[in-house]
Amino acid sequence: MSIKRTRLGSKESRSAALDAARRLLIAEGPQAVTLKRVSAEIGRTHANLLHHFGSAAGLQSELAASIAERVTAGISKAVERARAGETDPREIVDQTFDAFSREGAGALAAWMILTGNRDALDPVLNSLRELVAELGVGRDAAGVAATTLALVLSALGDSLLGDSVAEALGLPRDTAREAATQRLRERIASGN
Repeated sequence: MSIKRTRLGSKESRSAALDAARRLLIAEGPQAVTLKRVSAEIGRTHANLLHHFGSAAGLQSELAASIAERVTAGISKAVERARAGETDPREIVDQTFDAFSREGAGALAAWMILTGNRDALDPVLNSLRELVAELGVGRDAAGVAATTLALVLSALGDSLLGDSVAEALGLPRDTAREAATQRLRERIASGN
């Protein structure tokens, strides 16, 4: 029995592949984000995805970029609301930590680095640079960058080792989030 394939445009095919890759990342981890697995998920051929992404590394890079773009857009809005006193900085911390943990960005970043695909992080780093440039307008740009660095590294480390380290130290699981929130509250209160 043959599988009926529906013709998708290039944009739709890429979008379907990234959605499937994201589901696989969350459900099974970065090692599951392969061209073969994603093509099977969306009923496309391996060659079709190879055409769109060039390689599994290309797919993973675009997946990381799409996560970064979506997350940084949400964080930008949350920062502006926090600066205006409309929300608590914990929203920013939770969005950042959730991107690395629940959405799999931490595991994906670690996987790309460990497999020698460091260049695939360039879109993520570009998104962070753009976010810091946007948030730093009219403020202490170096301070915004340093705060972002601390938050991102805390979220990344927490996504990879948070459960184990918190348990080993006998601390509540959200201790890292609480510490990051306190630092961010102080930063926002200082006007930056």
